[in-house]
Amino acid sequence: MNFCPNCGKRLGALFLSGKERMACHDIQCGFVNWTNPIPVAAAVVECSGSVLLVQNVGWPSTWYGLVTGFVESGEMPEEAVVREVKEEIGLDAEVQSFIGMYEFHRKNELIIAYHVTVPTLEYNLDKNEIVDAKWIEMDRVEPWNAGTGLALRDWLKNRGLSRNLVEIGTANSGV
Repeated sequence: MNFCPNCGKRLGALFLSGKERMACHDIQCGFVNWTNPIPVAAAVVECSGSVLLVQNVGWPSTWYGLVTGFVESGEMPEEAVVREVKEEIGLDAEVQSFIGMYEFHRKNELIIAYHVTVPTLEYNLDKNEIVDAKWIEMDRVEPWNAGTGLALRDWLKNRGLSRNLVEIGTANSGV
């Protein structure tokens, strides 16, 4: 953000609350871009001992990740994760547990991750959002070193499956 959304003047660096932030230097305006992260719900989707990884539209062909989506106004993260699973892969999900929250600086997001189960391995992709999906057996899935990969690592660890983080896009990993 280079210009103030309130008065239109150029923003400049200002040290506030222990960080450098972009702010309007016009005393009458006083706008500060606090860069609050956007909440995103993520699902480790499990069925029959396998985890579903999805490839979003626009991603390289080797990148797969968890089902994710923005938490909408008036919606709790648990509701968002169930809605996103239904929208993106066409399945009714049941939340089993909260996994954790993870910062994703690159996109200014706060990932709120859950373990969900679905009743079948048969999915129906929303081709406007998801290009491909693949089920990977829980003992073969490899968490990646960014974003939702940390949630997948923690979920696997809670099941007694310690995994090192791998580079994005390797055989049984995602983004």
